Amino acid sequence: MNFVFVSPQFPETYWNFCAALHRNGVNVLGVGDTPYNAISYQLKSVLTEYYYVNSLEDYDKVFRAVAFFSYKYGKVDWIESNNEYWLSLDARLRDDFHVSTGVGAAQMGEWQSKAAMKPLYADAGVPSARQIKVTSIEAARNFAREVGYPVFAKPEYGMGAGGTAKIDDKTQLKDFFEVVPANEPYALEEFVPSSGIAAYDAILDSKGDPLFENQEEFPPSMSELVHKQLDLAYWSRPTVDPSLQRLGRAVAKSFGLRNRFVHMEFFRLADDKPGLGAKGDYVGLEVNCRPTGGYSPDMMNFAHSTDVYQIWANMVTTDHRGIPESGDLFWCVYAGRRDVHDYTHSHQEILDTWGSRVVMQWRVPRALSDDMGNQMYTARVRTEDELHEFVRFVQEQR
Repeated sequence: MNFVFVSPQFPETYWNFCAALHRNGVNVLGVGDTPYNAISYQLKSVLTEYYYVNSLEDYDKVFRAVAFFSYKYGKVDWIESNNEYWLSLDARLRDDFHVSTGVGAAQMGEWQSKAAMKPLYADAGVPSARQIKVTSIEAARNFAREVGYPVFAKPEYGMGAGGTAKIDDKTQLKDFFEVVPANEPYALEEFVPSSGIAAYDAILDSKGDPLFENQEEFPPSMSELVHKQLDLAYWSRPTVDPSLQRLGRAVAKSFGLRNRFVHMEFFRLADDKPGLGAKGDYVGLEVNCRPTGGYSPDMMNFAHSTDVYQIWANMVTTDHRGIPESGDLFWCVYAGRRDVHDYTHSHQEILDTWGSRVVMQWRVPRALSDDMGNQMYTARVRTEDELHEFVRFVQEQR
């Protein structure tokens, strides 16, 4: 099997996907925009070959890289990056090289459109916020009068908190229209009172059935966290809420997701909301056709005492999980710190106090630091109370 992995060097932990494929006997062919001598030795050791392009944004150069691999190794069987930023690139390459193990550009465009998600949520029986595409300020004013302020603006395509805005009144709505890029499609959505965001993660087989499932918990608003320079804390739970599991599985079927690692986000209602549900219910937010960003795959491993990289590679090569369920379950929590803040406890105090419960700690790459902070600590603990004590200890400021 010939597998072209796009951008295998970023995020840095993604070499593990390549290593798992390599263990399964796959020819792993990397295309990336980091020079070969700058990629990690771990990645070098599991790639059959690496093709450097100075920009993955240049489609012609990436196309030539894949064409070279096809000429040298034979037909390409898979093309994937597992990275939100390159999903459209992956899909276009699949179209051009007739790769049928993943979707093409048209289907990927529908999956990535926040507007196109709405009818698919409805088909799955999952409530979601009312929304319009931003076409004119008058249409936006009419929508805001219908649903009430605040409303929430977000790029129709995109990831993370970039470009999002909570709009509290008609003055802020007017200001928003003065700065929003004219050529960038935006969506305006009714505001959902949320006590937090619950995420359903899954590795899906060729029928769209889960080989692995995980639940993550995030703050109510990532955009507020970024704009106010707050510290991020989120975690993987040891088990999945059956209600969330049911919704996640239904969405996977409705969207036609298969042969993928997916990450679906749901609001948890802070209050009763007519048309959406009662306090504590889940409301569809967005579907991402890739793993959670950053270090979340590793956190899933620590929470479930498993190897999601290997489960994903087994899905690729055998369409089966291949790794038994583990009964040793934990809470795995991420606590980030920003260089702009002065913290009570030093780096060494954190390591001395929490010891072997700290399973990862290092500097966050600049490309991820707006959301995740500049320094990260991840711990594996037995109880939710211990989780919150760890976050408090790491993020307490003077």
